[in-house]
Amino acid sequence: MTIVAFQGEHGAYSEEALIQHFGEDVTTLPCHAFEHLFEAIESGKADFAVLPVENSTAGSINKSFDLLLEHDVKVHGEILLRVRHCLLTMPGQGKTIREVRSHPQALAQCEAYLNRNHYTAVPWYDTAGSAKDLAATPAEGVAVIASKLSAKQYGLEIVEEGVEDLRHNYTRFFVIGTGDAEVQGPSKTSLVFAIPNTAGSLLQALNEFANRRINLTKIESRPRRNRPWQYVFYLDFDGHWQDPAAREALIQLLSRAAFVKLLGSYPAAATTITEETTAQTESLQI
Repeated sequence: MTIVAFQGEHGAYSEEALIQHFGEDVTTLPCHAFEHLFEAIESGKADFAVLPVENSTAGSINKSFDLLLEHDVKVHGEILLRVRHCLLTMPGQGKTIREVRSHPQALAQCEAYLNRNHYTAVPWYDTAGSAKDLAATPAEGVAVIASKLSAKQYGLEIVEEGVEDLRHNYTRFFVIGTGDAEVQGPSKTSLVFAIPNTAGSLLQALNEFANRRINLTKIESRPRRNRPWQYVFYLDFDGHWQDPAAREALIQLLSRAAFVKLLGSYPAAATTITEETTAQTESLQI
């Protein structure tokens, strides 16, 4: 049985993502913090872990990328989860809502909905945690914003689905583990590198990919935690590192960079947008 670690309580969006990727038969292991995901893999308690790295509206999760640099794990896959927030209450309490609890980011993503309904937003440590706590200690007039999985996990009633303000709300997760992922289907590669602090050094490094017509899908700088005012660059590109053009680009990058760490080549997630999201995006453009 495959064991996959995730951060948060049962019912968290990370758990929803891993079920989307691995299926219903997977064994899930909740962890308190991102650091514990890496510990679970390195200790052998889990075969894989799902690590959120980016949100389509909020941007990158910096701590995740810092931990990927610090630990000896590899990316085995990516998951794109459509985050669909639900308003949950104790059964039969849907018409008495005054207060809504959830993680601050979830509350922010539902701000217009909360204001429109005159609900008081109350920050909680976790989305699934707010559902777990409400089920354990019922309170009149209190609802939570969490996943549909949380409602099932804790026996709560779904008052309304899709209460987020922006429908085009996806979170990208890495599936991390030991060793290298199998080569299968269209691939994506992630790496981190540092370059000398000289004029044109970044341009020269990136040209190694451009000159070979390799499509870069993401590049982002982060401070080096052990060297103030120096930076590392996280980069994703389409293709596998073993592809001839990619291999040549990486060899040339190694000659220009202070260091290069290959985070992994892995099957790329499908990027299909749902019909609902497309229709609503088009309506905003009219």
